[in-house]
This record gives sequence, C-alpha cells and structure tokens, in this order.
Amino acid sequence: MIRIELDEATLGATRIAISPLWDAFCSLHLARPHRTPSWPYEEWAVRAREVLREDDRTAALQLLVDGPASFPDFLLPLPVGASSVETELDTIRATPPEVVRAGVEEHYPGLEDHPRIRPYLDDPEAACAALADAYLAYWEGALEQQWPTMRRLVEDEVLIRARTFATEGIDALFAGLEARARWTPPVLELTKHIDAEYRAGERRLLLVPLVFAEGCRLYSTDDPEVLAVSFQARGTGALRERAAPGPEATDRLGVLLGRGRASVLRQLGGPLTTAGIADRLGLAPSTVSEHLSVLADADVVTRHRVGRSVYYQLTDTGRALLALLSGEDVLRAVS
Repeated sequence: MIRIELDEATLGATRIAISPLWDAFCSLHLARPHRTPSWPYEEWAVRAREVLREDDRTAALQLLVDGPASFPDFLLPLPVGASSVETELDTIRATPPEVVRAGVEEHYPGLEDHPRIRPYLDDPEAACAALADAYLAYWEGALEQQWPTMRRLVEDEVLIRARTFATEGIDALFAGLEARARWTPPVLELTKHIDAEYRAGERRLLLVPLVFAEGCRLYSTDDPEVLAVSFQARGTGALRERAAPGPEATDRLGVLLGRGRASVLRQLGGPLTTAGIADRLGLAPSTVSEHLSVLADADVVTRHRVGRSVYYQLTDTGRALLALLSGEDVLRAVS
C-alpha cells in the first residue's frame, strides 16, 4: 500500500494532465506474456505482443517491463500540459547526463553492471535516445491507431474530473477515482504490492487519467515540485467499437428502438457529446440530438453539463438494455 499525505496547499493546487507516454508504459505491463488482459484489451494485446516480439527496436523497453518496480523519472517523464508523445520523447532525449547517472545510482543500487542498466552510465545520451526510439517503435506499432479514441476518453475524463473538483470539491474528486484509490483525509492510499509513505509537502498534485491503467499503478515522487498519480479513465469499451449493425431481424435492439436510435445507444460506452456521436456515426447532429432526447426521456441515458458541453452516458437501465438485447458485453464498458 502506498500512502501519500496531502496538505491543504497541495490539495488546492491539484491539476489533471494527459500523458500518452504514461499510457504507453502501463500498456506494456498489460501486454506482458503472463498477463491475461480483461475485456476490452484482449484483441489489442495480441497486436502489442507481436510488436514487442518482432520489432528489435523495442528492446530497450525490457528494463521498464522486467526491472524493479521503482525507477527514475527520466525513464518516464512527468506529463506537462496536453503533451503529445513526440514532446514527451523529446524530453527523454534531452535528459542531462548527470540526471541520468543520479537516477540510476538512486534507484538501481548494486545493479549498475546489469546489461540493461549499464548503458545509462556509460553513455547516458545514447541510452536515452535508444529508449525514446524504442518507445516510438512500440507506439507506432501498438498504440498509434488507438490514440484518437484514447485521447477522446482522457480528454473527457479531464473535463468531468475538473467539473467535479470545481463544483463538489476535492473529497468528491478523490471518492470517484477508482477502486484502487482510497481517500481518508489527509491520506490518499493507493493499492500496490509495495509499502511506502510520502508527504507531499508543498508540492502540487498531478492526476493523470489513463486508458491502460489496468496494466499498472503509476505514481511519481522524485520531482521537488510535483507529485503525480495515475488513475483509470472510464469508457474503455470504446477500444472495441464496432460498426453499427444492419437492419436484419437478429438485431433485437434495432427492432425495438429503430436502427438509428440503437446505433446512438451503442456508442455510449463512456461520456460523449452530441457532436462526438454524430462524428462517429456520420449522422447529422440534429438527428443524434433527437435520438438522445427520446433516450433521456426514457431514462436510458443521462446528461450532464461540463462548461459549454453536454455529455451523455448510459444509466443502469441503458446498460441492462444493451446487455440483454445487443449481445455485447457493454456492462464492463464503464468503470
């Protein structure tokens, strides 16, 4: 169990950031050969394992997968704003040699001669460049096609969490994070296989929503100004989106609701706007809006406003309806 004591200054400075690289790191652990990924990651894991097995450029990532649970921040930089994966990889490449050597000495004592660690001491710049290239090869082979969906999910999560923080406060924000995090003021507890305790001091707290957080729990305490913690984003069922079904009689949901309304309902694995659903289905926003209005009146979907946007998501009734009539395991699409 990880216990992090948070003071008032830290809580007041809480921020939420996106990191494609943190998601890539967690996905590496989900793709390990001994893991049995749960829905909706099974199909993706087959491709990811193929990339790791067949692309020699990813070899430098083995230290992250098989190495000690604690590792220096230069191997996985802190997110900064709405980062792109290219920006985060540039940060790795630009890591000063003295920072690399200090990180190795702190986190890998007695392992300096390990063949996966020694390069960071002998030639830090080349080793960091090789690591960045390995991340990029893995990203392009296993995650790049998924990124538009992943980005939409984490951006929606940022909006929803920010709204919760602004309107209901820090207790509500932490209470709704996920099952592996427990907030007992002033301590945030994270379920891990190691025991450690930290005090935030006057550092800012950075929360990082991830699509692949099932792979591992990430937290970073090295930075003197920022303490970062990852959490699972909702709506990951979107990774297994399928095209809307045709009007054949076996589509029981389509027969009951009509093909258009059924296709709208099937999109709501996670919070979405009218425009977002319209883009996915190639329908006019006005048509989608009409369908959503009927579904909301029937208590199949619910809506809530975040800033200028209105987000729709399934109610328990909607999830039950989909599970019974669509033949899809959508009950697991929303955490």
